[in-house]
Amino acid sequence: MRAPAGRGASPAVLALRRLPNPRLTGIGAGLFAAAAMFLIGCVDWLLFDESPVFFGLLFLPVSALTALWVRPADLVTAPISVPIAFAVGIAPIAGGTGGLGGRTMAVVTALAVHAGWLYGGTLVAGLIASVRKVRLMRARQRRMMPAAQTARPAAAGPSPAPRPAGRGARKPSQR
Repeated sequence: MRAPAGRGASPAVLALRRLPNPRLTGIGAGLFAAAAMFLIGCVDWLLFDESPVFFGLLFLPVSALTALWVRPADLVTAPISVPIAFAVGIAPIAGGTGGLGGRTMAVVTALAVHAGWLYGGTLVAGLIASVRKVRLMRARQRRMMPAAQTARPAAAGPSPAPRPAGRGARKPSQR
């Protein structure tokens, strides 16, 4: 993707081109999102006193990066792995007492209370994955169009000459 002739690329485009562009598998994208959200949850717990706004605001870019960095064959996994990563990341800031049961109920409650952030991040990942898929399908269609146009005239060439009714032809009564 180059800038049109006569114009340089804008500074924002140049900055985006310098960012890493990994292609993660579906599992790799899910692990990236889960690890990033767990790290964000731990930082939130340590520095920001379990702030759900801090956690939710950072969940949105993690969702976008997950959808951008997953490889094209695994695009469907991005909107699936992002909510799982949210649940993993919210565990450190959910609170809860009373052992495993109390912590589990705190995570479930936090998921219900912060469902807006969860839906927002899932929507971001779903939209980005959908746009990427549509662009891939259009690019594939554009690649196929010239091949189909060159194959069509060859198939529509002159028809074969009719065979003369010679020795090999049988009469209807001989069948």
